[in-house]
Amino acid sequence: MTAPDGTARDRLWLGRFGERVAADWLRAHQCKILAKNYRNQRRGRRTGEVDIVAREQRVLLFVEVKTRHEASPIRPLDAVDKAKQRLIERGANDWLRRLGTRDLPWRFDVIEVYVAEGKPPRVNRVRDAF
Repeated sequence: MTAPDGTARDRLWLGRFGERVAADWLRAHQCKILAKNYRNQRRGRRTGEVDIVAREQRVLLFVEVKTRHEASPIRPLDAVDKAKQRLIERGANDWLRRLGTRDLPWRFDVIEVYVAEGKPPRVNRVRDAF
């Protein structure tokens, strides 16, 4: 992906772009965004993170967003390895702890965002990804 001035976009920009696309996609599919980039802190260090916390009707969603170029040989879902899952689970557990209950339906989703120069992004939602 390139900027209007012709310079290449970096990975940080691409990740933020993908998260904006995913949040817009969720809203368009009747989900309410509760938080973006939720990070819990314990003793000054990051112990959990969730890209998007949303609600779809009565279900609480903890969403990981992965963005890749359309030509990438690696599927975005494959980047959500066990270590990343643990980080997301810790963030979700902290969110549930702050709510004061675990007695509500919730799940982990992954939204894959595929980008290609000059084309609109393509979104694939993997429900109950792990």
